[in-house]
Amino acid sequence: MTSTDLEEIGTDPATLGELYRRMRLIRRFEERAAVLYRDSHIPGFLHLSIGQEATAVGACWPLDDRDVITSTHRGHGHCIAKGLDVTEMFAELMGRETGTNRGRGGSMHIADPRKGIFGANGIVAAGLPIAAGAATAAQLRATRGVVVAFFGDGAVGQGMFHEAVNLAAVWDLPVIFLCENNHYAEFSPEADQHRASLADRARGYGLGYAHVDGNDVLEVTRTVSRLVRDLRAGAGPVLLEAETYRWHGHYEGDPERYRDAAEVDTAKAGDPLLVLARRLEPAQVATIDRDIDEQIEKAVATASAAPEPEPETLYHYVTSPREHVAEPPEPTGEIFRTMDAVHEALDGELGRDPDVFVAGIDVGAGGNVFGLTRGLAAKYPGRVRDTPISESAVIGTAVGAAMAGLRPVVEVMYLDFIGVCLDQIMNQAAKMRFMSGGAASLPLVIRTQFGAGRSSGSQHSQSLEALLAHIPGLTVVMPSTPADTYGLLRSAIRDPNPVVFIENRLLYGRKGPRPAPDALVPLGKAAIRRQGTDVTLVSYSKMVHNCLTAAEQLADEGISVEVIDLRTIAPLDYETVLGSLARTNRLVIAHEAVTPFGVGAELAAAAVREGFWTLDAPVIRVGAAPTPAPYAPSLERAWLPDVERIAAAVRESASA
Repeated sequence: MTSTDLEEIGTDPATLGELYRRMRLIRRFEERAAVLYRDSHIPGFLHLSIGQEATAVGACWPLDDRDVITSTHRGHGHCIAKGLDVTEMFAELMGRETGTNRGRGGSMHIADPRKGIFGANGIVAAGLPIAAGAATAAQLRATRGVVVAFFGDGAVGQGMFHEAVNLAAVWDLPVIFLCENNHYAEFSPEADQHRASLADRARGYGLGYAHVDGNDVLEVTRTVSRLVRDLRAGAGPVLLEAETYRWHGHYEGDPERYRDAAEVDTAKAGDPLLVLARRLEPAQVATIDRDIDEQIEKAVATASAAPEPEPETLYHYVTSPREHVAEPPEPTGEIFRTMDAVHEALDGELGRDPDVFVAGIDVGAGGNVFGLTRGLAAKYPGRVRDTPISESAVIGTAVGAAMAGLRPVVEVMYLDFIGVCLDQIMNQAAKMRFMSGGAASLPLVIRTQFGAGRSSGSQHSQSLEALLAHIPGLTVVMPSTPADTYGLLRSAIRDPNPVVFIENRLLYGRKGPRPAPDALVPLGKAAIRRQGTDVTLVSYSKMVHNCLTAAEQLADEGISVEVIDLRTIAPLDYETVLGSLARTNRLVIAHEAVTPFGVGAELAAAAVREGFWTLDAPVIRVGAAPTPAPYAPSLERAWLPDVERIAAAVRESASA
C-alpha cells in the first residue's frame, strides 16, 4: 500500500461509505444483542463494544485472508470487521446449532479460524501469546501475513502480555499489539492499574510504538494500513495504542457505580459513527442506516428460528478423529537409549514434515538441558527455536501456530512448571476445537519430563498426569521404553489433537532395541508387558519396570502377575485393563504420583463398575504419600513406591 493509497482512504466516497457501513453494522449488532440479552434470548455473559467501533473497523480494513486477528471477551466488533457473518453470530449468542461455533462458544469465545479469526477469549490477555503463534506461522511460511492482537488496557497487568510482546520482539514477529485503551479495566480506572505508559513499555521491550485516536476511523485505518505495509516488508512488531471509550458497563447488567453519567455523555459526544457521518451526504447515511437495520432484523429472525444443538451431539468436537495406527512389531534393532529415541523421533518428523517446528527454553543452541535436541537447530534453521523463559508464551505460541496449520512441538522443561502456563494448556489448547464447533484444529505436542528419586525437591519431582488427564480435549502420554518413546512421539506429532508427552528423566539413559525408522505406536492403547493369571498389575512410565521386577520376584513365590503398561493416560485403555481383570479377577495399580485422586483411583472406579462381577478381591492402589515430594533421601525413599511395596500389594491381593 503506497502513501497515495493511504491518503485516498480519507477522500474516496466509496471507501468512506464502506467504513461507515461496517461501523454501523457493529453498532446495530451490539444494540440488538443488548435487547436480546435483556429479554433472555441470550443465555450467557455479554460484553459489548459500543463506542469502540472505529478501532475494530480501522484495524481490520487493510487485512486480507492470510492475516489473523486475536480478540478479547469484548470481541464482536473485531469479528464483524474481519468478515464474520452476523446471522451466524446472533445464532451463536443464542446457543443455536447454526451459530458460528455451533453453539459451543458463545459471546466470549466466538471464532472462525478459517477466516483468520482466532477467537474472542474469556481469559484476559490469553489471545496475545496465541497471536505470537499465528505470527510465527506467517514468518516460517513466508506468507507476508500479519497478525493484529486486540487487547484492553487492563490486560497490561497480565504476565501473558509481558511474555507475548517480549517473545514477539525476540523473534521479530509480524504482529501489531493493538491496545483498545478505554481507560477502564473492568471497574477500575486505568490510573489505578498501571504506573508506566504503553509508550514507555514499548521502548522497554524494544517494540515500535504508535498512538491513534481510537474514535477516528480514518486515523485508525491510515495508521494500521501503514503498519501492515511495513510489517509485510519485514518490519518488527509494534505496540499500537488506540484511545477510545466503551459506552456500556463491563458486562450487560453492570450497575456502573465506578463512573458517573456525565463522563459517559461527554464520551458519547465523540461517537465514532457521528465523526465519520459528518463527512458523508445525509442521504447516504440514511440509506446505509436503513439497509443495516433491515440486515440486522433479518439476521435476528433467522437466528431465532434456528434449532438448538441436539443433546446427543454433546460429545462432538472434543477431539479430532485420529487415524488408526497398528501396533508395530517388536523392535529388533541395535540397542539405543530413550534419549536417542526422543532425538531421532524429532529429527525424523522435522525432516518429514516442513510444518513441524520445535521451540522451548534452550532447545536450540543449547540442545536442551539433557542434550536431547543437540544438533537439530543447525540441521533445521529457523525451525528449532530458543525461547525466553516464558512458559505461557511458549504454549500460547504453539496454540496459535497449530491453529494456523503448523505442527509445533514445544517443551516445558519440567512437568512441575505446567502451573505457570496452565491457562494456555487448559483453557486454550484443550478447549479451542470444542469452543469453535470443530472449526479449529490443534495438532501440537507439549514435551516435558519428570522423575522423583534424586532429591530434586517439591518443585521438580511431581507426577501431575492426573491433573492433565482431568482436562477434556488433552491426550496425555507417558512411555516406559525407548522403542515406545520413539513410536509414541512420532504418533503424537502427527496427531490432530493437543498431546502432552511426559518423559521420565530417569529413563533417558535406559537402553532397549531400536524400532524400524517408520515405526509408529498407537495413542490410547496399552501394552501387556508380562502375561499372568493371578493378579493384574497396571502401571506406566518408569514404574512399569518396578512392576516387572516385582512380578519376577513373585513368580518365585508361585504368584503369576500380568503387567500392563498403560503408555497413554488419556484416553485410558479401559478395554485392555478390564480384559485382563476378567482373566485374573484381581487388580493392583502402581504409579509414582500421589495416591489420592490419581490414575489408580480412576481405574479402581472402572473396575468396581464395569468389572464388578469379575472382582474376587478389593482393588489396591500403590502410590506416593499425599505430601509434597521431600528433599532428604531418607524421606524420599519413604515417600516413593518401590519394588517391595508393589510386591506387598500384589501379595495382599492374591491372598484376599
